[in-house]
Amino acid sequence: MEQRELGRSGLHVSAIGYGCMGLSFGYGPPVAREDGIRIIRAAHDLGVTFFDTAECYGPFENEPLVGEALEPVRDSVVIATKFGFQDGNSAKPQDSRPERIRQVCEDSLRRLRTDRIDLFYQHRVDPDVPMEDVAGTVRDLILEGKVLHFGLSEAGADAIRRAHAVQPVAALQSEYSLWWRDPEQDILPTLEELGIGFVPFSPLGKGFLTSAIDASTDFAPNDFRNSVPRFSEENRRANLRLIDEIGRIAEAKQVTRAQIALAWLLAREPWIVPIPGTTKRHRLEGNLGAAQVHLDAADLATIAAALNEIEIVGARYNARAQARINR
Repeated sequence: MEQRELGRSGLHVSAIGYGCMGLSFGYGPPVAREDGIRIIRAAHDLGVTFFDTAECYGPFENEPLVGEALEPVRDSVVIATKFGFQDGNSAKPQDSRPERIRQVCEDSLRRLRTDRIDLFYQHRVDPDVPMEDVAGTVRDLILEGKVLHFGLSEAGADAIRRAHAVQPVAALQSEYSLWWRDPEQDILPTLEELGIGFVPFSPLGKGFLTSAIDASTDFAPNDFRNSVPRFSEENRRANLRLIDEIGRIAEAKQVTRAQIALAWLLAREPWIVPIPGTTKRHRLEGNLGAAQVHLDAADLATIAAALNEIEIVGARYNARAQARINR
């Protein structure tokens, strides 16, 4: 698979990464451990070198799974993990105190069965800890060799600049897709100016852009999409127009809707690396096939025209989750 550099960081990864969260957290019951290991190793066999996890996925369940799966190929992959929540629990407030960052680093190294974290993200900006202190702590961990690169997740332009002034930020991870394009306003120009890579999570709209979800879909009780306004039955029905438009483009190219959604991201900038996740081998293969889908100027113009005609309805987070974004 094509390799891409995240900004000007010197960190090279596969053009499409693999988001491991859904194996353990967020989308209903976790997969069996052996199945999680199997799909992660399949992703690597198919050319993926970039794997994303976090202490709070579980909590504390996803990192050991990733660590075990990738231990035999550790030197040929890039592992990203995250700190930033009290007790490693995303249901609790943010916690990026320097002592907490250091503790998460040590614990993540152990769970991941490694001696270094390739990319260490702050999961959410902590309003109670100056960004300079966060970046300075990660800088020290880099000097100690425990961390190789610093990242941010869902941070706003001001926070990115403040962090970057202390320790260069290799990558920002935030949601970005055909149905969530807000990063185009302030975030993408900031990243391009500073030479920071962009790692879109939920590049398939949390599954919606694949056409596997419609207005009648029932989610598992512990699936977080139950609390997302955009996934209410009414909003799903209204947003199906986007799926129809993507479908027309996909049929013309003889590819899937998911491949169009991912190829669109890859065509935006050479420093964008989406990280779709899946528990199914055939979907993994389909997602990675997007790296071979070429969208020319006419294709991109068609997509842009369709997007301009469609109003996506429903907030992407509930009020509590949204309050943690872009501080």
